Amino acid sequence: MNKTYGCIFDIQRFSLHDGPGIRTTIFFKGCNLRCFWCHNPESINLQPEIQVYAHKCIHCGKCITVCPQNAIYKNGSSFVFSRDLCMKCGKCVDSCYTNARVMAGKTVSASEVMSEIMKDEPFYNDNQGGVTFSGGEPMLQPGFLKTLLVACKEKKIHTAVDTAGNVAFEKFAEIAPYTDLFLYDIKCVDEKKHKQVTGSNNKKILANLVLLDEIAKEIIIRIPIIPGMNDTDEDMHAIGILLRNLKKVTKVQLLPFHNMAESKYESMGMEYKAKDLSAPKKERMQQFASIISSYDINAIAIS
Repeated sequence: MNKTYGCIFDIQRFSLHDGPGIRTTIFFKGCNLRCFWCHNPESINLQPEIQVYAHKCIHCGKCITVCPQNAIYKNGSSFVFSRDLCMKCGKCVDSCYTNARVMAGKTVSASEVMSEIMKDEPFYNDNQGGVTFSGGEPMLQPGFLKTLLVACKEKKIHTAVDTAGNVAFEKFAEIAPYTDLFLYDIKCVDEKKHKQVTGSNNKKILANLVLLDEIAKEIIIRIPIIPGMNDTDEDMHAIGILLRNLKKVTKVQLLPFHNMAESKYESMGMEYKAKDLSAPKKERMQQFASIISSYDINAIAIS
């Protein structure tokens, strides 16, 4: 595993929701869960991909002429893109001046990422902020992640890792000394339901959380509230029981589902299976927070 280079798909500056203070969030590509509601479908594949926003296309035909694989062609008045033929060289992206074609993800060096991080260093010092490594699942690129974490700690920058926990625990042990905060995602406690909606059981995820509680500095649990998946009182009681004896969990954040990702799925040629879901009501989110808080846990509903 290369420790110097990795694949990311975004760098978000002035983030206020990925840890304390003002933060720079680095989004890694690659995820080993398949949550049907995923808000970042461009994060799933570990390799760079091409997104196509058809409404921006002016049908100039430049992408057709530059594609070495003939993966783009006209069918009447429409442009057709064969993802099976595409070799992701990016020539069509470079030729598109309306940004109808965008490369989702790029391979970068750790030094390049650190250069971007250091541009925001004054904001970290003034607001007790720092850097958050998110995804996707950043722990699928463990060597690259550790290199960045070590570099941040050398600069005395607060570090956070946002993870779904579906990796070998050894990877947590490797990075824990350089990680000030883990943002740990829990979808639901029920194993059968978890496998149904994410494609993976949650045995490793829940076991890792208990083990991480022994070595982490701080853990914040993040729970996406998805209608029909984990939005019952019973689900919240199960989470409260799971967390009530953990020592390093300082907060639980309940995050409401939103259905604003449909255009991303279209751009990736993917089906958006959550398009008919509605965001949970604020009152219901507060009720969920109250249930978890009844287990002597600091639970907050994020609006």
